[in-house]
Amino acid sequence: MVTLNHLSVEDPEDGAPLLPEASVPETPTPERHKLRVETKTESKSFFIRRNQNLSLSLVLLVGCYAAILIPAYLPQQKLADEGHQEPKDLVRTDTWKHLEWTFSCVALTCFLQALFNRSAALLSGPCQPNWALDHLKPLPCSTGLQDIPVFVQKNPTKSWDHQPPLGLLGSEKHLAQTLDSLPQPGLPPSLDRKRRCIRCVVVGSGGVLHGSHLGSHIDQYDIIIRLNNAPVLGFERDAGSRTTIRLVYPEAAPHFAHDYRNTSIIALVVFKSLDLDWLTSIITKQPLSLWSRMWFWREVVDDIPLEPVNFRVLNPEIIQRTGQVLQEYAQKQMLPTLGASAVVMALQLCDQVSLAGFGYDMQQPQTRLHYYETIRMGAMKAQVVHDVSAEKHFLRDLVAAGAVTDLTGAI
Repeated sequence: MVTLNHLSVEDPEDGAPLLPEASVPETPTPERHKLRVETKTESKSFFIRRNQNLSLSLVLLVGCYAAILIPAYLPQQKLADEGHQEPKDLVRTDTWKHLEWTFSCVALTCFLQALFNRSAALLSGPCQPNWALDHLKPLPCSTGLQDIPVFVQKNPTKSWDHQPPLGLLGSEKHLAQTLDSLPQPGLPPSLDRKRRCIRCVVVGSGGVLHGSHLGSHIDQYDIIIRLNNAPVLGFERDAGSRTTIRLVYPEAAPHFAHDYRNTSIIALVVFKSLDLDWLTSIITKQPLSLWSRMWFWREVVDDIPLEPVNFRVLNPEIIQRTGQVLQEYAQKQMLPTLGASAVVMALQLCDQVSLAGFGYDMQQPQTRLHYYETIRMGAMKAQVVHDVSAEKHFLRDLVAAGAVTDLTGAI
C-alpha cells in the first residue's frame, strides 16, 4: 500500500503549486494539550467553587435567620455576676428551650379553648336569679357589698360624709346643676333585675383579653360594662362590640366618636367637683371656660355624641364600699381601681356576673398590660395609687365562692 502524505503539482515555469497541498491533521503538541487540560480543570474547579459558595450562602442564611428568631422567642437572661457561670447540668440547649416554648404555646391554646367552651356553656344555660348574691353571702365581706344604689338620684335621702371620690361632700352645688340637666338620673327600667333575670359581664382592659376570641360571647350578655377609654372598634373579635354602661372620668373619656357607638349609658366617676361641671357642659353643649379646662391634668373631650338621657353619675358609695372591703386585703388604705369598683357595681345590677380581661400578673413584666396597646405589665410597678395585689386576692375570693365567673382565667 502506498500512502501519499504530500501531493503537489508545480507549474513548470516558476515552480508554484497549481493545486494546494493536501491538509494533514495537526498532531497536538504537548504545550497545547497541557492548555486544554488546564482549561478543563479550571472549568471544573469553577463549578466546584460555585456549589461551595451556594452551600456556604445557605448556611449563612439559616444562621442569620436563627440568630434573629431564637433571641426573640428565647430571651437570654443576663447574669448578675459576669464572672459566674452556671453548672453544666443546668445549662439547657437551644433546642430544649425551643421545645419548651412550643409546648407553652400548645398549652396556652388548649387553655383558651377550654375557657371559650366554658363561656359558651355558661351562656347556653338559663339565667339563674340571685345567683351572685346567694354565692356572695358566705364571704365575710358580703354585708358591705349589697344594697348599694348604683347611680346618684335627685333629692338624696342622706347627706354626704366624704369628699370625692368617696363621696360628694363639698360638691353639692355642682351636683345639683348636673342632676337638673339629666332627664333620667336613676336606674333605667330596662336594667332593673327585679323585672327580669339579668346577666352581665365586666370587660376589663387587661392584656389577657388579647387573642381570647370572646367578643361574640360578650355581646350576648344583657349588660356589658366597660371602663374609661378602652376601645371597641377594631377589637370586636376579642372585646365585643356593644356597651351598656361605660364608666369614665373626664381625663379618661374616649376622644373618638366611634367609641360611643352602641353605647347606652355613660356614667361619670367623680374625682373632683370640676368633673361634674364637665358632665354638665357635655349634656348642655355649653363649653367649659378656659380657666376651668386648665385644672384638668389632661386634655378632656368637649363633645360626646349621645343624648342627655344617656348620661348618669355613679354613686360614690360604690367606690367607698369597694375601698372598705379591699382594706381587709391590703396593708394600707389605697384607692380602688375602676375595675374593682365596676365589679361591685355589677353585683348590684345583675343576677349573674362574669369578668373578662381581669388579672394583673406582676411576675410576667413583659406581657401585655392592655389588650389594645403594647405597654407591658412592668409599667404597673410605677403606679402608687392602687394595690393591684390586694384587688386580685379580693376578686379571687369572689371567683372561688362562685359569686362571679372569670371568663379569661387570669384571676
